[in-house]
Amino acid sequence: MLDSVAHSLFAMSLPWWEFVLRAVGVYAFLLIALRLTGKRQVGQLTPFDLVLLLILSNAVQNSMNGGDNSLVGGMISAVTLVGLNVLVSMATSRNRKLEQWIDGQPRILISNGHVFKPVLAEEEISHDELMAALRSSGCEKAEEVRLAVLETNGSISVIKKE
Repeated sequence: MLDSVAHSLFAMSLPWWEFVLRAVGVYAFLLIALRLTGKRQVGQLTPFDLVLLLILSNAVQNSMNGGDNSLVGGMISAVTLVGLNVLVSMATSRNRKLEQWIDGQPRILISNGHVFKPVLAEEEISHDELMAALRSSGCEKAEEVRLAVLETNGSISVIKKE
């Protein structure tokens, strides 16, 4: 009995390097897919976005483990994903162009009271979301704002006029 439990926990149905290749492929795919969806979805998760991420993680699970449910296979995939994340962080801290591609660039939403509606539309930020960010910074209307910027982490920074 104990042998069968140990066997099911540690016996992998795939070679170790296949877990690594699968994890690299899924990581790259998700990095590109999430980058293409824009900053707001990553930085400010709505309930819909959270549900999407949970379902997405379940959807790619089998492509990473190839049907293997062993403990060792899961650990290899997890270590690969964490390692890739560390490597991407190191690479983006050393390479400005790579950082801009992966993290994006800040976008100006309001300058001297003027709202850039095309930028709001491109970033899928509603008027209500913008107004909520302004209110949280102590502004009641766009005319009170010197600068509002959508940061690369999805937050909106607001600088009030003097």
